Amino acid sequence: MRLHRPSAGLLLDAAIAAVTLALVLGSAFTQDGPAPLPGQVAAAVAACAALVLRRRHPVTVLVLTLLLTSVSGALGESGGPVFVAYIVALYTTAAEGRLPAAIVLAVIGIMGMILRGSGSTPGQQENSVLVAGWLVAVLAAGGVAWNRRAYLAEVERRAAEAERSREADGRRRATEERMRIARELHDVLAHNISVINVRAGAALFHLTGGSRRDDRGLRAELVDTLTVIREAGRDAGRELRATLGVLRQADETDPVAPAPGLARLPDLVDTAGRTGLHVRTTVEGTGQRVPAEVDLAAFRIVQEALTNVARHARTGEATVRIRVDSEDLHIRVDNTGAARGSGTGYGIRGMRERAAALGGDLRAGPCGDGAFQVLARLPLRENA
Repeated sequence: MRLHRPSAGLLLDAAIAAVTLALVLGSAFTQDGPAPLPGQVAAAVAACAALVLRRRHPVTVLVLTLLLTSVSGALGESGGPVFVAYIVALYTTAAEGRLPAAIVLAVIGIMGMILRGSGSTPGQQENSVLVAGWLVAVLAAGGVAWNRRAYLAEVERRAAEAERSREADGRRRATEERMRIARELHDVLAHNISVINVRAGAALFHLTGGSRRDDRGLRAELVDTLTVIREAGRDAGRELRATLGVLRQADETDPVAPAPGLARLPDLVDTAGRTGLHVRTTVEGTGQRVPAEVDLAAFRIVQEALTNVARHARTGEATVRIRVDSEDLHIRVDNTGAARGSGTGYGIRGMRERAAALGGDLRAGPCGDGAFQVLARLPLRENA
């Protein structure tokens, strides 16, 4: 397993190798006893030069320094200082996560020293044991360094994964919020604009000679139409302000109209009636507690269904049935003579999304004999 670490670069590794070489040669030439042989100097230079690549090829460098240490020791008694390069390579191999290879090569080195010291004086044998202890300590230090780096790498990985998860969750929440805002604005505006369009179209029909009413009747029709348009515009403005107030998270000093619910169903039916649509309503189980989000979704679904009837139906009749039981709120909106309605419009898509967001479901489409039906089920559970 390779861990990421800050880039040390060849320059730093070369500096460490140079310092090690200086220590090795300085110890060799200043110690008591004979001066090092040329072969031993060459072995020391080669072993320290190999340390430049100790991070990139730790096992290879460790094997090479072990061999050069053995060669230097075989050439004469002054070959001991080369052992420093072997210790550096041993630590690097363990710290790079190659602990099994480091242990094997350390055992080989320890066995070599024991064999060399078996026929030596008691002092030399004690030195061999002391060096063996140093090798074990170097292995332990390298293993600790590896474990620390592995732990830090795992912490960084988990932090990066958590950050990615937070970003993905933020994008998902932003998408859901955009969809919710789009549904609210569509439902707030579409119904009232539909009322305005229907009544304006009727007024235009009368004004262009499509009606045989006298001037007094025509004037009364226009006054009624303008009144309806004014009220529809006022309702749209009120609901739009309420929606924007929620989106802006207005404080308590800023009055915000409450979100609509089924309590405003009579007003909704009255508004639909201004377009010439006759709506029959049936409500059952009103004693059950309906959560606010379910109440709002139910109102919007009925509102959108009636808007579609006013826009597309050939006949001006619709039936709204609402039933509340212990588990769900059921909505059924029927009308006859639908001109079109495949169930793929933005309004119907928004109704489906509202129901799905609460854990419910909605079906909308033709149901035979030219009729169109909307069926919705909204769970009443708070955690749905």
